Formats: sequence, structure tokens, C-alpha cells
Amino acid sequence: MKRREFFTRGARGAAMFWLGLKVLPEAVLPAVAAEHFSAADTVVLGQTGIRTSRLACGTGTIGFNHHSQQTALGIKGLSDLLVHGYERGLRFFDCADSYGSHPHVAAALKRLPREKVTILTKSWARDPETMRSDIDRFRKELNVDTIDILMMHCLTDGNWTQRYRAVMDVLSEAKEKKLIRAHGCSCHSIAALRAAAASPWVEVDFVRINPIGSHMDADPSEVIAVIRRMKASGRAVVGMKILGQGDLRHRQDQALSYALSLGLLDAFTIGAESIAEQDDLIHRIAQVPV
Repeated sequence: MKRREFFTRGARGAAMFWLGLKVLPEAVLPAVAAEHFSAADTVVLGQTGIRTSRLACGTGTIGFNHHSQQTALGIKGLSDLLVHGYERGLRFFDCADSYGSHPHVAAALKRLPREKVTILTKSWARDPETMRSDIDRFRKELNVDTIDILMMHCLTDGNWTQRYRAVMDVLSEAKEKKLIRAHGCSCHSIAALRAAAASPWVEVDFVRINPIGSHMDADPSEVIAVIRRMKASGRAVVGMKILGQGDLRHRQDQALSYALSLGLLDAFTIGAESIAEQDDLIHRIAQVPV
């Protein structure tokens, strides 16, 4: 997409006004361009060199125990949804072991050019042996030689960069061997998020962000301050819980406007549950008055 040519504070205030929320301080909300975005915009994730779509196809709106709303669609249902997204420019597939979505993504990849799809997945491994096993298993389940982004999933410990150093080393080694292209983390506490911002090891960070603080690590202004530090050091920031895990399902335009107006997210993931819902989401992003 074109680089921003001029900036306005009005868009920031509008996103907050529509939500009936207090506008966050100027020190928190960045300036953004008055322009339209597309879900299919090509973005570069931080300093990884990975080029993909602005919107990722999420496969685990609520995912645990190898199941999610998306995997409930079945192999054919979810793979059809992913292929449909690809045909509309979505090149970023967000999956995880805990969602049970690897087989569904693998089925979609059989119908798509692998080199044009960014595959992100996540592991709950908390020891090096389990992470090594997960890397091998994930590659087999996804039927790929290389996983684009592999994350440590659902970190909550503020000391995780020390506690799980051996696990991080396994991922660094996997990157050297070209088994993965980049590593990072999905944070689920403000302490873990701050640790991620301080760690040069983190290349891609999943951050929970929406205007009402739903299913987030802290108040939006506090989270945004941490994201700013991440961006300043060249990390890729991928937003999640954009619709507050469904709490903003009926206020999608406002939530999307907020996410895009921040000017801090390289990309974001949202899990559609049907082709109609995915098409509606793509259309709404294109109409967002940023």
C-alpha cells in the first residue's frame, strides 16, 4: 500500500467517539494517515523479511484441547474457508497445536502455492525436548519443510525469558537450520508482554488489543505503551482479540477502526466462522474510515 502522506488526529478521536469511550491521551495514540486499508494489503512483519497480508485467517477464536470454533467446521469446511480467504488476498494463516488446526491448514495448502502463504503456529512446550518434538511433529502435520513463524504460546510468567531460555535456544537453532523462518511469542499477561518487549530474541509478538480491554493483558493505554517499545526496537506486532473474543462482534466497524487507527500493528488476526462472515469482514476493513 502507499506510504502515509499526511497525518490527522481526527481519525483517532473518531474511533474512540464511535465507541462512546474516553479518547486516550495524545501520548498513547499515534498519528495515522487519513486513508483506507485492505485486508489483502501486503505488509512486512518487523525485521523478519516476511511479507504477508494485513489480515490473518484465525483458526482459534476460542481454542483449547485441540479444538476451536473453526476446527468444528471440519477439515473440508475450514480448509475451504482458508482457500476462500486466499482467493481474496489473505496470505496469512494463524494456527496452533492447541486449536487442533494443523490438519485443516495442511488440507488447504494442498490446493495453494505454499510459497505464497505465511504459516504461523504456536507451541505450549515449556522444556527443550518437547519443543524439539513439537517442531518435528508440526512440520509433519502441516506437511511443510519450513514453518514461517513458530511461537511460544500463552506466556504469562514475567520471568519467561530467563525461565524458558533453553526452549528459546531450541527455536533459535531451528531458525539456523531453516526449519522455521522466525520465532516469537503469544503473551497473556502484562508482565509477559513487558518481558517480550525487553527481549531481543522476540521477532514476532502476538498482542491482545481492542478498545474496551476485553480479554486483554491490561488497560489499552498500558498495552499500547508496551507495543510502542516493541515497534521502536523493530519487532513485528500482530494484533489478536481485535473483536474482544466476540464481545465486539456487533461493533465490528468501531473495533476495526480502532485497530487500524493505532498505526502500531503490522497485521492482525481474526477468526471467521463462515465464508459469509469472512467476506463481510474483508468488506468492513475496506470501508473503515481511518
